[in-house]
Amino acid sequence: MHIQLNQLAGYRRDGIPRGMTSICSAHPVVLRAALRHGRRNDSTVLIEATCNQVNHRGGYTGMKPADFAELVTKIAREEGYPREQVILGGDHLGPNPWRDQSAPEAMAEAESMIAAYVAAGFRKIHLDASMGCAGEPSALDDETTAERATRLAAVAEAAARDAGGQAPVYIIGTEVPPPGGADHALSSVEPTAPDAARRTIEVHRRAFESKGLVAAFERVIGLVVQPGVEFDNRDVVLYDRHKAVDLVRVLDQEPALVFEAHSTDYQGGQPLAELVADGFAILKVGPELTFVLREALYGLDLIASDLLPDYGERPLYAQLERLMQEKPGEWARHYDGSAAEQRVLRHYSLSDRIRYYWAMPEARTAVDRLIEALSGRAVPGPLFSQHLPGAIEFAGEPLDPVAVMVSCIERTIDPYWRACHAD
Repeated sequence: MHIQLNQLAGYRRDGIPRGMTSICSAHPVVLRAALRHGRRNDSTVLIEATCNQVNHRGGYTGMKPADFAELVTKIAREEGYPREQVILGGDHLGPNPWRDQSAPEAMAEAESMIAAYVAAGFRKIHLDASMGCAGEPSALDDETTAERATRLAAVAEAAARDAGGQAPVYIIGTEVPPPGGADHALSSVEPTAPDAARRTIEVHRRAFESKGLVAAFERVIGLVVQPGVEFDNRDVVLYDRHKAVDLVRVLDQEPALVFEAHSTDYQGGQPLAELVADGFAILKVGPELTFVLREALYGLDLIASDLLPDYGERPLYAQLERLMQEKPGEWARHYDGSAAEQRVLRHYSLSDRIRYYWAMPEARTAVDRLIEALSGRAVPGPLFSQHLPGAIEFAGEPLDPVAVMVSCIERTIDPYWRACHAD
């Protein structure tokens, strides 16, 4: 089913639970799995990049928006998936990557980033200027946030006119805590207060109108709120729809909007279905997908260690451990505890900060060696059962390790797809 973003609010008004899964990852194997899943189910695929991951300066992936779009197009072509059915989105687009600079400097960077995203064909734009810059509070007031978001929307509108094609649709608002999972232990998370959600909408509406962007505000399709879901390094807070009843009622007063739910990773089928049914029509998932990718890679690493005498003892795991020890910047402030506890979190945390390392040359070399070692090998069923029981259907035949990884990720995407297409 080819659902479009601007149809989501209409489905809710009609009492039909429909949604869209937002794949938030730049890893090529995750992108391949998402596009293969979309082809198998003949459904629209929404793929999003974040401001830190991909920007006009390259981001931590080294990709600019045009590079990311080209990568998605290449994989879609290889998978036989129609590129026109892919929606590209930009997440948390604002000054966040440059918040250590002054507000004028950071906003200039954000404007350049927004223009690059829209010029590259991204048409779902999350405007998020909620974070303070140098000398400002860490979280800004609603009026300042909306004023800066409106500046970014004006840039996006101009870039879209220059590029041609469809006009962008917008998401406003942000969630607390920041994206990617919480750093501290959680037992519960309170949903966004209804009055706060209403105020965010109204303040943005007035700001858009004051700058002559009424038509652009009509393309605001969603609001990011906290539905009461989150995960930390070890635990997951599941959706409790009873706590979100008052928040959900906000959509009855704003029938043109849906909610966008971030950090829906690890929720499972039933909570995801309830989220969509309640109006959280855009489900964002990212770390869970690379967590499953890491599970598959480590399982294959163990299989190769047991199967091949000259492969070594978990060399992929050992290389990633060395790499994270040598370059601790992506995990050190996020993982607490003793040295032994930190070692476990480096590899197995639900926040999956190991995902920042897969693109590094040392990690890529180790993955390539693993793939080469197992490609074409027939792995006995009992060995698959020991280390990757969920992929035992690949046993006994010439092995394609990438196909194993893609299959594991596809199975993880499936509950999201089912939640978004419930009968």
